[in-house]
This record gives sequence, C-alpha cells and structure tokens, in this order.
Amino acid sequence: MMGKNKLKGATMKRFYVGADASKGYCDFIVLDENLKVIEEHFQLDDIYEGHKVLLRIIKNLFRIHKQLTVYFGIESTGGYENNWFSLIWELKDEYNIKLIRLNPKNVYHQKKASQNKITTDKQSAKSIAEYVKLHENKLRFNQDQQYTDLRKLWSHLKMSKKQFCQSTNQLEKYLYSANPEILSYCKHNESDWLYKVLKRYPTAVKLSRARIKTLCKIPYVTEQKARELVNRAKNSVASFTSELAERLIVRMVDEIILLRKVIKEMEEEIIKICNIPEVNLLKSFSGISDVSGCGLILEIERIQRFKSAKKLASYFGVHPVFKESGDGVSCPKMSKEGRSEGRRILFNVVKSAIVHNKWIKQLYEEYQKKGKSKLSAMGILMHKILRMIYGMLKNKTKYNPDIDKRNRKRFFKMKEKNNNRKVDKTRRFQSENDNSPISRRQYKKRKEQNAASPNDFDH
Repeated sequence: MMGKNKLKGATMKRFYVGADASKGYCDFIVLDENLKVIEEHFQLDDIYEGHKVLLRIIKNLFRIHKQLTVYFGIESTGGYENNWFSLIWELKDEYNIKLIRLNPKNVYHQKKASQNKITTDKQSAKSIAEYVKLHENKLRFNQDQQYTDLRKLWSHLKMSKKQFCQSTNQLEKYLYSANPEILSYCKHNESDWLYKVLKRYPTAVKLSRARIKTLCKIPYVTEQKARELVNRAKNSVASFTSELAERLIVRMVDEIILLRKVIKEMEEEIIKICNIPEVNLLKSFSGISDVSGCGLILEIERIQRFKSAKKLASYFGVHPVFKESGDGVSCPKMSKEGRSEGRRILFNVVKSAIVHNKWIKQLYEEYQKKGKSKLSAMGILMHKILRMIYGMLKNKTKYNPDIDKRNRKRFFKMKEKNNNRKVDKTRRFQSENDNSPISRRQYKKRKEQNAASPNDFDH
C-alpha cells in the first residue's frame, strides 16, 4: 500500500499532492520539494471506501513526518472534484494542509512548457503537483468557497434560460408551418395571452373555427384583435395542421410557460440569498440589475483577491491584447481568455447601460464617432465598466460618473505630457541609423514621430 521504508528515510518538510479527478475516481501522486516521487501514482474511487483510504494515506504522511506541510492541488473538472475537495477541506484545520482548486488551463500551459507530450491520468496528476510546487508563492491556498452552492443555482438558471431560448425557437419553427399568420404577434417578447390562445387553438385550422366571444374571454384579447386573429387564420397558408401538430405546439407552450415560472423563481431565490452590501453597491450603477449584480459578485467573490483593476480585467478576459514583433503590429482585440460567464453578464450590462446610463451612452457615441464599430465600442465599455466596478467595490462607494470623468481627464493630461517628452529607452545605447539594413516598413515606422499607441481599452 504505502512505501513505508521510503517515507521513513525521507526528511522533507514539504510534500505536493497532485489530484486529477475524473467521473467516479481520482488519480493521485505525492512529490517532494525536489519533485521526486514520494508516493507513486495511485487511483481511488469516489466512494466512502476510497475517501477512507485517502484519509489513511494523509494521516500516515503526517505521522511519519512530524514537521510537514502538504500542498494539495486538485484540478477543476466541472464538479467531479467537489467531493475530494470537501474531504481535504475538512482536514486542513487538523493537519497542516494547504488546499487549492486549480484552473486546468494553467496546468495545461505548465505541462506544455515542460515539453511533456504524454497525456495520461498519471501524468496529469504529476503535472498538477509540479505546477503547485513551481508556483507555490503565487497561488492562494485555503480560499473560502462561500458561493459554491449559489454557483450551482446560477448554473441551473443559465441552463434553464438556454432551454427557454431553444424552446421558443422551436415553437417558432412549428408555428411557421402550423399557424404562420400568428407569428406577427411574436416579433417582441411573447405575451401570456398569446400562449393561452395557442393552447386552445394551436393550428390555423382550429383558430379559424374559434368564436369571437370565446376568444375575447382570454385576458388582453379585444374584440378587434379576436376578429383579426380569426380572419387571418381563415386565409392561412398553413401546411402543418394535423393532430400531431396540435399536440406538439401545446406541449411546447406548456414547456415554455413552465420554464418562465422556473426562471422567475430561481432569480428571486438568487436575489434573496445574495442580498449583501456589495450587490447593493453595484445596483447604484444604472445598467446593473439585481440578477446581473448577483452574477457579477458570484464571479468576483471577494474584491481583495485582485490587486488591481488590471488583474480583475484579466480574470474576466476583457483586457486588450496585441502583438508587436519585428515590423508587424496587430490591432488590439479583447483577450477572451478569462471567465466567459462574467463577460456574458458584462455584455448585457453594457447593452442596458447604453440606454439607461447617460455617461456610458455618451462614451458609446464618442467611440463610434472615432470609427469604432458597435461591438468594438461595447467591448471597450465592458472593460471600462469593470474598472468602475473594481473601484466601487474596493472603496465601498456608490457609482459616481464624476469620478470617472476626473480620472479620464487626468489620464489624457498625463498622456499628453509623456508624449511631449517621449524618449525611446530601448535606443539608449545607440540612436537609430537609417543606414542599417531595415525593411521599408521599419524605415517608415522610424520616420513617424507620433505613431498611435494601441491602447484604446485603457480609458
């Protein structure tokens, strides 16, 4: 089981455990400070017996090595790691264990940098342990997972909204063949009266036989609208009018009504659970609703995790990236390397802020006048709003557009001042010489004294 003879002779004070969780089991390996194997790769099932064995192994390590710190890294795998994480979390106070849940992308790049081309469960566990050892000083261990349960509810809400969108799209396809004339009432959000009409009269054939008085009993259906519905149905070009069509449309309408109810209940539950001062601060920004405020807090968790607004922007993946190598300089674009859900929430916040927030609307129009496309301008505003959010949460102050205006003026003033005394430090040992064998593009670049810097995302 455990290589006791090997462990007894060891005097290491720091061990690194790499855990690669899969569905139903997890692979482990234990390394020392020199990345030498202390305990060979082993695999345990995600059941009571497997957890019991892991506890015994960890306790044995601390029994043999009196002065020991165990750094336990487990890769995030969409929830399969939760049971193992919870098990070790309960031990961290009793034993000197430092636990962290790792981003698989970071581990992947570490593995790629080490030029290891083998991909097995054993190698993955080893790569995790190596990553924890090499980046020990940068990682934050034993972080409280206070929003874990609420994140699951948020994921369920997101899935339900996706199902709702799919169901409404499918209903539209059915109606196009079964009752195309009624689609003119579906241009915007479908109303309750429309679903009630479709439940009673799912196809054009049934709707054409409806009585005006019966239709008028449905709330918000006036006599004029009822006559209009019936007359259009009588002249319908519908081709899908069988009993099967009726059943499919009724089922789809029932599903949509149920999903709407579920989504509303989940949003109310999230708002109730996440009723904290940080959300109220975010809601002071015109464009952030209760739900989007809760979603942003679930992504950010504690603002103290981020040393600067740039770190937060990088976490969300809204920071600008560009390449400058040799003669070529690429246009700046959004990174999109961070949290996709956070970017989705921010995008919706920007759409709302452009309408309801005067300062953001003014900036949006300003960027468009500079030649930015609509999506490009919205991407810049996503970055700007996130920086505002950082300031609001860091300083615990409500949204004030005047603060951003002052910062913006100060930034442009400093930029102008720096441009006037701009010195290329990279050429401090030798000035540029036109006689050097440079390309035409580089020659032209050197001649341009006031080249534009790709920094549109900063302010």
